[in-house]
Amino acid sequence: MAESKAKKANSGAPKSGGSSYKAEDITVLEGLEAVRRRPGMYIGTTGVDGLHHLIWEIFDNSRDEAMGGFSNDIEVALLPGNIVRVADNGRGIPVDIHPKTKVSALETIMTTLHAGGKFGGEGYKVSGGLHGVGASVVNALSTYAKVIVHRDGGAHVQEYKNGGKAVAKVKKIGSSDLHGTITWFKADPSIFPVIDYDFDRVVSHLRQQAYLVRGLRITVWDMRNAGAIDNEDIFYIRDLRPDAPSITFYFEGGLRSLVSFQNRFLEPVHKTIFYVEKEQDDVTVEVALQYVDDITSRIAAFANNIYNAEGGTHITGFRAALTRSLNSFSGNGRNRIRLPAMTFSKDSRQWFR
Repeated sequence: MAESKAKKANSGAPKSGGSSYKAEDITVLEGLEAVRRRPGMYIGTTGVDGLHHLIWEIFDNSRDEAMGGFSNDIEVALLPGNIVRVADNGRGIPVDIHPKTKVSALETIMTTLHAGGKFGGEGYKVSGGLHGVGASVVNALSTYAKVIVHRDGGAHVQEYKNGGKAVAKVKKIGSSDLHGTITWFKADPSIFPVIDYDFDRVVSHLRQQAYLVRGLRITVWDMRNAGAIDNEDIFYIRDLRPDAPSITFYFEGGLRSLVSFQNRFLEPVHKTIFYVEKEQDDVTVEVALQYVDDITSRIAAFANNIYNAEGGTHITGFRAALTRSLNSFSGNGRNRIRLPAMTFSKDSRQWFR
């Protein structure tokens, strides 16, 4: 009976014909080759969005240092030849030998997928970006990359070519009393059909990030028309005092400054921006809110400083709580401020992180 059922089940199956499907038909991609074969799986697209995402990933590593309180100064520069340079004064990527990979932690981070300090342990309490993927993906999608690390009294360097392959081992190039990481990369034109960074787009994104991290200084330089410059022996481009377009962001107000900036062309209903920050169960919630004379709701949500374009349960929960609180207040006759009976809808204006 079982045999007859099996024959019946296979009766409608297509014939295998002369084609073969054997073990040797299985492709195993080593190292970062998978990223180069399917870049869209890691950065979404090889168009302009994906191109700029390379900057965001390296920047996110620097910003995560700032979110942890280890850095307060990040510089992003667009250099001649479509090279991007990102520098921060954080702790610096570790350069000692990793116990599992048996190579420098710097090389491990830059050349190995899913290697990083954001999966657990004490390295980072809060972080964004592609955990253990960002720097190695950027390296994989570049024809050239270089990292100089200042930490533990020394300066260390490693270069990469042809899709993330280390040119040599990490080496110490001198002593240093600085701390931080400088990263250069050049996107691969064989993967990105158009390599043309939009300075205004970079400025807009980094302005937003500066609002989200109070006290963080972020400087953006457009050095693409500045000619050849020697920027390897300096920490920040500003040390050269170049004659090139630049902009620096620094906001002590954080989200309150962001709300003020977004509402600068609107008439606020109340001058004071409501603000709250609270931590519970190891989760920190930060909210800034201001009502304006407009019926259109403007809401932005961020999780670990990553913009949530689709919103999320954090927005749904906040709206519900705000609506419930306002309805409760307006209907309570014991309030010192008497409000007419009304029902507040969810058209609240807030910035939420």
